Amino acid sequence: MPKYLKFDDYADNKWGFFPEGLQESINQEDYVIGIYYAAFSSTLDPWYMGKVIIQEQTVGSYFPVHSDPKEILRKFSAKVIGVYEIPPYEIAIPNEVKERQYILQVAYPLEGLDTQFPLLLTTLMGNISMGGKVKLLDVIFPLRFLSEFKGPKFGIEGIRNHLKVPKRPFLTNIDHAYTLEDGKTLFYEAAMGGADFIKDDESTAGDIKYLPLEDRVSTYMEMKDKVKEETGEDTIYTVNITASPTKIIENAQKAIDCGANGLMVNYLTVGLPVVRELAADQSFNVPILGHMDFAGVYYESSMSGISSFLIMGKLARLAGLDILVYPSAYSKAPFVRDKYLACTKALRYPFGPLKPVLPMPSGGVTPGIALRIMKDLGLDIMIGAGVGIHSHPKGTRAGAKAFRQVIDIGMTHLEEAAEDLEDYLDDHEDEYEELQQAIESWGKETGIKYLDT
Repeated sequence: MPKYLKFDDYADNKWGFFPEGLQESINQEDYVIGIYYAAFSSTLDPWYMGKVIIQEQTVGSYFPVHSDPKEILRKFSAKVIGVYEIPPYEIAIPNEVKERQYILQVAYPLEGLDTQFPLLLTTLMGNISMGGKVKLLDVIFPLRFLSEFKGPKFGIEGIRNHLKVPKRPFLTNIDHAYTLEDGKTLFYEAAMGGADFIKDDESTAGDIKYLPLEDRVSTYMEMKDKVKEETGEDTIYTVNITASPTKIIENAQKAIDCGANGLMVNYLTVGLPVVRELAADQSFNVPILGHMDFAGVYYESSMSGISSFLIMGKLARLAGLDILVYPSAYSKAPFVRDKYLACTKALRYPFGPLKPVLPMPSGGVTPGIALRIMKDLGLDIMIGAGVGIHSHPKGTRAGAKAFRQVIDIGMTHLEEAAEDLEDYLDDHEDEYEELQQAIESWGKETGIKYLDT
């Protein structure tokens, strides 16, 4: 295997195949840049360890036979372009410090990459995912690389136009039923109460035996049409088509043939490449909702894996999801507040040509939490509630109405109501009957403090 150059060889016009340098030394449009957290023994040189990473991920197992090794390195070797210690010791390393922590930036040349997820993820976090304390925090993609991805078909604006809801947050309800009759009733009542979306539970996946896909789509879409006739409001049903790669396309076609106006996938168990193929297929011209289950396997470790910012942000958007369910900072799944805010930024901030994704922070959302989410994230969001709607003392329809009332309050009196919703309702007790009933019931009958104030 060819040896790396000596430190001063950059002066001999050999920089092209030198494995490290400054950020300004490269044309960033020719590289995908991985940003990593890493921790090494205090006795190790971090630049050297960065080169260990790039050897493992790119040219480390290359042995020249007929090719010019310098040309191969120039075209395909990654480069360490940033090493930043945290905290940044400058004068001396304290004796008690046995391990030093770093942020590393590694530039991977597009010559050795492909815009397919398997090779991209293998390059960014393949063998080194088993190499100890190394976590992929972010990826900076050049514009010409992003342009190869179609991203969401609808995005936030497309969904607003489709449902003719120009401004307010959307409301979605989870239809978690085990019989068709239960599901039919829950769907109808939630939609009559004002749910814009009704989604399957993540466990109601594909053509499950107790609720066959064609039966539930046909039945629920009949309820959707009935509600629209009665209220004038449309509802999108995102049917969970999660299955194996070949079966998921079959499920999608079956759902569309039965009149489905939305699809849902457990996007991480299905896999990003499959989701991308599904989203890019023009015959499935409906919004696609992605569910967060399995995400914790990637992001929960603070020292390894892939960050939530990527797995529930940038990568989900690259795959083409229109809506993403992920934990709020106030959910039943513990999640640091700034991480949930960062995921939202990754879904909505400008990202090359890709449309923004509709965020759906979720996990035990209650009226008080809904107001907190509105205060945190604004109006381009989806409020998702399952038990919070179905457990209303007057039933599912009243539960959905209660959440629509919360959204209305948030549109006009957000600061006042978010500070103390119970106090706000005491001053407006005749205006929000269903919401008042819900809060009184939850407080007295279950003892659960649902306001989260």
